Amino acid sequence: MKRLVGAFFATCLFAISAHAADPIKIVVPFAAGGPVDALARILAQELTTRLATDVVVENRGGAGGVLAVEQVARAPADGRTILFASVGALVITNALKPQPGYEQLKVFAPVARIGAAPTLFVVKADSPFRTLGDLVAKAKTDSAMSYGSAGNGTTMHIASEQLNFSAGTRITHVPYRGAAPALNDIMGGHINFLNADITVLYPLVQQGVIRALAVCGTQRSALLPDVPTAQELGFKDVYMENWYGVLVPAATPSDIVAKLETAVMEILKTPEVWAKISANGVYAPQDAKTFRAQIERDIAYWPAEIKKLGITGE
Repeated sequence: MKRLVGAFFATCLFAISAHAADPIKIVVPFAAGGPVDALARILAQELTTRLATDVVVENRGGAGGVLAVEQVARAPADGRTILFASVGALVITNALKPQPGYEQLKVFAPVARIGAAPTLFVVKADSPFRTLGDLVAKAKTDSAMSYGSAGNGTTMHIASEQLNFSAGTRITHVPYRGAAPALNDIMGGHINFLNADITVLYPLVQQGVIRALAVCGTQRSALLPDVPTAQELGFKDVYMENWYGVLVPAATPSDIVAKLETAVMEILKTPEVWAKISANGVYAPQDAKTFRAQIERDIAYWPAEIKKLGITGE
């Protein structure tokens, strides 16, 4: 009975729009098929049931997430267009602009954070570097050392420059058009290491294709409990976690935001759903209030950190 009543009120809530027959859109700032897209599709499937309306994923990649962010910012504030953001798309891309960008929390209202996932430093499986310390020691005597990233100003680039800063090394950056070609060159021995989300790298670590040297979060990953954090190893300036969260245009009525928040948090508390999400190395979901505080901390942290590293947008 409670489920039927909840579905009735959800239907009433989303029927207020003039376009209520249209599906709710979750806009993802990345191409289909990646880990962020996969998480968004889990959420869309569950929301379809809980809100008694169709929920679809729309992939809007490009410009470091800016295209998706701008699309949702311009959308009607009726709860039917949702941004599935990451720290890179919402915070870091904005911090890389030569002039101050938009004020994220004046444009968007946080609904909930699905969770966070740390990044990893990895090398190919047969690399002579068995620890991050081994890699840094070699870099201090070998000017030919290099790392790959998905492009200038990406989280992959920033994390590796944090290592350069913390270790006092000058390892050369080799930008690619995405993480996949960089991984191919790791396995081909053309670059020495890279940093990327655990959601992307963990399956390859499991398969024995690459070796994880360090986690770049504040704690070890439950998926790789024997892999230390970079900070444990003495590289105090190395920190790169990506989070994935749900936001809507800031003018969305508070009751709609609250109902979306309730639906998302209930989904994340469902054991079988959370098992799918956490299998990707994602942890620590947050409600709207806690998620807002997280974004505020990131907005305060990343512009200064990027400036310290001397990184600029392309």
